[in-house]
Amino acid sequence: MYIIIAILGFSLLVIVHELGHFIMAKVNGIKVEEFSVGMGPEIFSRKGKETRYSLRLFPIGGFVSLLGEEEVVDDERSFSSATPLRKISIILAGAIMNIIFAIIVFSMIISHRGFNELKISKLSENSPAINSGLQINDEIIEIDGDKVYTPTDVTMAIQLSNGNPINLLINRNGEKIEITLTPELIEKNGNKVYHIGFYYSAIKEPTIIQAIKQSIKETASLINQTFKSLKLIVSGNVNLKTDVGGPITIIRMSTQAAKNGLVSLGYLLGFISVNLAIFNLLPFPALDGGWAAVTIIELITRRKLPDKIVGAANYVGFIILMGVMIIVTLKDVLFPIKL
Repeated sequence: MYIIIAILGFSLLVIVHELGHFIMAKVNGIKVEEFSVGMGPEIFSRKGKETRYSLRLFPIGGFVSLLGEEEVVDDERSFSSATPLRKISIILAGAIMNIIFAIIVFSMIISHRGFNELKISKLSENSPAINSGLQINDEIIEIDGDKVYTPTDVTMAIQLSNGNPINLLINRNGEKIEITLTPELIEKNGNKVYHIGFYYSAIKEPTIIQAIKQSIKETASLINQTFKSLKLIVSGNVNLKTDVGGPITIIRMSTQAAKNGLVSLGYLLGFISVNLAIFNLLPFPALDGGWAAVTIIELITRRKLPDKIVGAANYVGFIILMGVMIIVTLKDVLFPIKL
């Protein structure tokens, strides 16, 4: 039962993504030939005014089919005939919709559970925090020159320090102060982690405005962390065997989150939704970011790139993505991440 909930939850993210493309296509007057929920053989379909809405067998996402999306069509309502700016708005709408979904989900969770501010409420005795001169009510703004949005950003920066000194920029009664301290290694719940020794102020019953503002910060934090994670992967500073997971890991995590309740599942879906948005925006062939890059080049040069070149690049990109997906899936089977 929990596995089904997990799969449906992940499918919801793909449907939300495709819904973004669908809405912006309609806004731009582009003909949508089909909007499908699910993949594979068709179970049911209904023809609207011009769009066919279908339900397919496998609940693993969905798709939107636009007139002139795959080939040039001499029709003013085709995607191929749209101006570059209109194309870009349709292409980016999927990722933007995933970001909006995450903000909505986080707002609901924060309204229910509250949140921690970046303001210090308590200092541990003989800790790096108190020894460095940090005080209660200090608000952390930056770490090593990087803006922090949530306590998670602070935790991530502390762990990535590997025990080296870090520089904090704090707000103390309206005055910005720089403090340098060195995290210390401690044992917590059987694991060795770095800490600096302080506690955050908590907002237990936030207003709707506070919840929305904090959810935007949570989303910005996740976007920032996603880019940092991609940088670590590219630089080789991540153990691919133990730290990187694929679709099976996502389903396992979603299943575990479903067992822990709707709040845990909702937060994980918001997290994955942000990651899905960023991944799709990467300027790689066959991804939304790749299509956007091609369109931006055409907008700047005012010349259409040859369809054969674009088609070949997307084909190669798709093959590479499928290869990576297969490798990551095999890795999930052979070297599953411990949850």
